[in-house]
Amino acid sequence: MTDVNGPKVVVIGGGTGLPVLLRGLRKFPINLSAIVTVSDDGGSSGRLREDLDIPAPGDIRKVIASMSDVEPTLLKLFQHRFEDGDGLSGHALGNLILAGMTSITGDFYKGIKEISRVFNVKGRIYPIANQNMYLKAEFEDGTVVRGESNIPKVNKRINRVFYDPPKVEPLPEAVKAIKQAELIVIAPGSLYTSIVPNLISEEIKDALRQTNAKSVYVCNVMTQYGETKGYKASEHVEALHRHVSDPFVDGIIVHGQQIEHTIKQEYEKERAEPVICDYERLNDLNVEVIEGDIADLHSDGTLKHHEHKIAKLLYNLL
Repeated sequence: MTDVNGPKVVVIGGGTGLPVLLRGLRKFPINLSAIVTVSDDGGSSGRLREDLDIPAPGDIRKVIASMSDVEPTLLKLFQHRFEDGDGLSGHALGNLILAGMTSITGDFYKGIKEISRVFNVKGRIYPIANQNMYLKAEFEDGTVVRGESNIPKVNKRINRVFYDPPKVEPLPEAVKAIKQAELIVIAPGSLYTSIVPNLISEEIKDALRQTNAKSVYVCNVMTQYGETKGYKASEHVEALHRHVSDPFVDGIIVHGQQIEHTIKQEYEKERAEPVICDYERLNDLNVEVIEGDIADLHSDGTLKHHEHKIAKLLYNLL
């Protein structure tokens, strides 16, 4: 892991949104840290955590790949997913390497540090927990469901998410990074299963209250069925504030461009729609709206945050 003498930026999240931000930001002269969720219980990650009693490695793997500076072939190998083989099918090689290094060092975080060194990672990577933990969600009707992969399937409005076991100790290094940060960025992603799980331990909540950093949330461009169906931008912010028990978000970054009708039609198949930016309500919440042309049409027909555009916008906030 290599540090840069520059402003301290902490990016918090998981899933596919976090690596996009990190890939862009690592090219700027900043001291970068990533705090990453480890509650995934599906696919390769789910199988490894059940077999080996380790935190979910999948999101950590993606973050290592996004922050590393090594030969493209080595990165391709790290991200490779086996399609065949008894027991190997579905596993990403990077997940197996993380599991192996955890076994060698006897500690998940130590394993991440060792692999980060080998892969010449620019910055620091902190799993939100160094233990095997699961996520539970309580819905507005009182129903409770266990397991990150099960939460969106219920398709009811979520009241809150919490840990199982209830007490999860975050890494002291992650808490310290938040307290010392100059900019905190909440990455786009699945609101209740990739973002909020990083914010709900008491130590992280206290750090977010105590920090002098400006905190900005990069809002999703589209809603997500089963998590944020019908949500306006302000409802994303309110969910973050509700879980931290403090109005810690200072600004929200939104895609300020019109979305073409054909793209909306594609998203309708996934029962998703553009997130409406309700300026008046965000103003009532004392949240600054920062608009930019930050998303591009991807080859698969989806709108994704553009790593360089969003990174440049974030760097300019410093």
